[in-house]
Parts: sequence; C-alpha cells; structure tokens
Amino acid sequence: MARKIGSRYTAHQILGRGSAGTVWLGEGPEGPVAIKLLREDLASDQELVGRFVQERTALLSLDHARVVGVHDLVVDGNDLALVMDLVRGTDLRTRLDRERRLAPEAAVAIVADVADGLAAAHAAGIVHRDVKPENVLLDMQGPLGPGGSHPALLTDFGVAKLIDSPRRTRATKIIGTPDYLAPEIIEGLPPRAAVDIYALATVLYELLAGFTPFGGGHPGAILRRHVTETVVPLPGIPDELWQLMVQCLAKAPASRLRASELAARLRELQPLVAGMPPLDVDEPDTEPAAEEAEEEPAPEPTPGAPRRGAVPLVPRSSPDSNRDTHTSMRVPGPDELAGGARGTARAPRASGAARPGSARHRASARRRRITLGVAGAVLAAAAGIGTWAATSGDDADAGPQDTNNSSPSTP
Repeated sequence: MARKIGSRYTAHQILGRGSAGTVWLGEGPEGPVAIKLLREDLASDQELVGRFVQERTALLSLDHARVVGVHDLVVDGNDLALVMDLVRGTDLRTRLDRERRLAPEAAVAIVADVADGLAAAHAAGIVHRDVKPENVLLDMQGPLGPGGSHPALLTDFGVAKLIDSPRRTRATKIIGTPDYLAPEIIEGLPPRAAVDIYALATVLYELLAGFTPFGGGHPGAILRRHVTETVVPLPGIPDELWQLMVQCLAKAPASRLRASELAARLRELQPLVAGMPPLDVDEPDTEPAAEEAEEEPAPEPTPGAPRRGAVPLVPRSSPDSNRDTHTSMRVPGPDELAGGARGTARAPRASGAARPGSARHRASARRRRITLGVAGAVLAAAAGIGTWAATSGDDADAGPQDTNNSSPSTP
C-alpha cells in the first residue's frame, strides 16, 4: 500500500527491514528512489531529530561513485526518513549467505571499492561507524570488475551517529555490531576514521574466510577478543595481502592505513590473487561445551540463513532485522575486557577437521593417548629385558652387598 513521505515522495513497497527502520521503494520528482523510514520511536525523539537536521548538509554533500547518495532528509510529523539513490542489486550479506565466502580476487575488488567510498567520506569529515556487509550494496547493473565482482557502494552513512545520541547511549553504551567494532570503541574512546578501516579489514577477512576473525559466541566474548586477541593467519592467501590485513586490524588506531592508502594497496595486490579459488577453511570452534554430542562436521548453512559470524544485538528480531543492528550495549569494564593475558584468536581449522572439544576430537585424542601408552609400555618392557640381559651374567658372582643394592632386603 502506497504512503506519502513528506510532500514530495511516495513509498510504494517495502524492500527490507532493519532495527533502525524500513527501506521502501519510492518515487520522487526525479524518479525512483530508496526511502529509509526510521522507526517511530526514533522519530519522536526530539534530540535525535535535531541531530538529524544538523547532519543534513554533510550527508547531502557526500557525492561519490562508491557511496549511495542521499537526496533528501524528511522530517514530517512522525516520519523521519532518508531519501537515497536506488541501487538495483543486493547487499553483500545476502551474497555471503548464498556463497559463504568469495574468491580472493572478487573480495579484494569489493573492499577496494568500499575503501574509495570511505576515503571520500573521511575527507569530508564523516565517519561511517557501522561498516559491515549489510551496509555494502552491489550494483547488479554496473560493469563487472575483477573476479566478476559487481561495483560496491557503501550506504547508511550517518545513521549510527544519528542514533548514538548522548542521552540515548550515555557514557556507558556503545553502538554497532560486535563483530566489526574497533577496540578503541569498546574501550570507550570516541570513534575516528580508523574505526572504519578496522571494520573494513574485518569485512575483508569475512569475505575470504566465511567468518569474522573475532566472532562467535556471546557478544561480550566477541568484544573482549577484539581487545585482547591477535588475529590468526588465513592459510592460502599471499603474505603481502595478509600483512596488509594485519596492519588494518592493529589494536592501535594510528597503526592502521588511511582509506585511500588501503584502496591503492589492494589494487596493487590484485594480480597476486587473480584466478585464486575461494579458500578451503572451516570456522574455528568457540564453544566446545555446546558440542558434547557432535560426531560429524557441522553441516553447511542453509542458503539464506543468518551466518554465525554476525551476532545480532536485537533480541527476538526477524531474519531481516537482525542484519541492521544500530542498538546500544553496555561498555565492558576493564576487568571484563582483560579476561586473562593477551592471546591469539582461534585458528581456522582445515576443512573437515574435528572441532576442538567435540566428541570426535576427544575420541581421537583418547586413541592417541592409548597408542602412546601401549608404545611406552613396550619400550619400558624392552628396556627392562635389555637391563636384565646385560646384568644377569654378573649376578652369580655378585656379593651380598651387590644383591642388596639391586633388590630390597627381605624382612
């Protein structure tokens, strides 16, 4: 059912839902548009509406081929909406849900496009703050790039900042999706451009591996890993690409590349990954206790099912809404983040290998222990026979003191 959005736009049908609102296919004076209609409770927040209006100029001025442009911001009664370019395609999360992981050539090309968009935003003084596959759109009508990749555009600029108002989150809350949050955000520091680089490097890791480097399990555990753990190498990718990812996943923001540098470096490395197939690795285990009865490798996810790599913060959300998680979460205290000494994140398993802690893994460990125990007994027996053979010839001539030295006295 069509509905009017302000005086200039008409929303015709829903394209998708998120925790921040609903995206509609709409019509404006210049043709088809996408209209992101924010939730009514957000529209009724006068402080947020004020921030929305303040950001209007910055958002409208962001004009780049790799950014979904914002045409207008509408404040009309209970309606608070962003009117944006209509991209004929899908989002990157949908493609990941379907394919699980991408060939390195396509992954690098997509991330380079997004880095170009971030470079333009950062130059304009805008930090995205919520870079993730859900906010990357693939233009299916655009020319194919390396590895058959479609042009990638970054969307939802400003939405996280708009919703992250001081009154709404206070100093004890954070905004975002746990898998992609930079350590400095988790530790309560203000977000700068470097947080977008960290999140984009996390997206690149996910495109290559099929899971995020610190994801899996409870959101609190994910946040702690970002702060305390180092990322584990992905087998099968060129070392130059891996070192680039490590630099952009550095805990210290100053150690990361700028967006323009990241885009240039990725394109320089493109020939190294040309023609490479998708990596063949399995997601590391994060909760072995939950897999007590597991005997076989976990089945492949059902196409369209949410991936474990992206943990929603919205309870009881629908399959669509859990992919857009502009919501707040308590900042962990220093003792919670410490969680013991700094360590290394869980290593990806070779394809088909048993998950650590699973029944199959424990059975294999028991077999190894039994084998080692039998081998040890055989060696001990062999050593005893050898000692007896070496000394038996002298025992007949040995005096009483020698006998007492070789065996205990009989009472």
